Amino acid sequence: MKNIEELLCEQCPEGTYHFFNKLKKADLRFINENKIIRQYKKGSVIFSDGKKPQGVYCLREGKIKIFRRCYDGREQITRIVFPAEFMGIKAILSGNPYSVSASALEDSIVCFINKTYFFQLMVKYPDFTKSLIVTLSKLLEEAETRMVSLAHKPVRQRLAETLLFLNRSFHNTAPAYPRPYLNITRMDIANIIGTVPETVIRLLSEFKESGIIDIKGRKIFIIDIHRLQLTANLRD
Repeated sequence: MKNIEELLCEQCPEGTYHFFNKLKKADLRFINENKIIRQYKKGSVIFSDGKKPQGVYCLREGKIKIFRRCYDGREQITRIVFPAEFMGIKAILSGNPYSVSASALEDSIVCFINKTYFFQLMVKYPDFTKSLIVTLSKLLEEAETRMVSLAHKPVRQRLAETLLFLNRSFHNTAPAYPRPYLNITRMDIANIIGTVPETVIRLLSEFKESGIIDIKGRKIFIIDIHRLQLTANLRD
């Protein structure tokens, strides 16, 4: 990974677009001087449910999964975090311990901001706070939509819907694969849609045979967006 001491908030492309453009340079400089930057290897835990929050986390690079442990020990992934998105805001606003856990889906870089200073930013910058409220509202809406999907849609539709979501936000490229692809384990997909990996593997094979996707090892390439939307029972 790169030298994390060189990672400044004002040089974070996604963060500048969403949040940091609302802060004065002096406050950005203060964040840079006081934030803690941590590197997490794939699978590492960022925070765990039941722990008391001390601040908020902002993802600089990589991807993070937010999940809960089910009664049978399985994970239920409730959210995937992308660069410039915050984690742990609900916990510090409520004052309650974390109700979920977070771990790295891939090697990631995360910035930690102490809650005292984060509250100061919220008070000082109404537009910053407004952006946070909008973000939290969108997360709530997504959670409600997912609850309806899990409750009423068959697993085939849930898988197609999840692949569309991942394709919009979560894809990679590599020299050997210049086309965007999804790089996520079948277990994690199963934990997102609420099923078992064997079902995911079977349905992905069916999608591949139908020409909707292509598969190279763990990599998933979306070939036919329109047919995937039809499978998910979504409108264009």
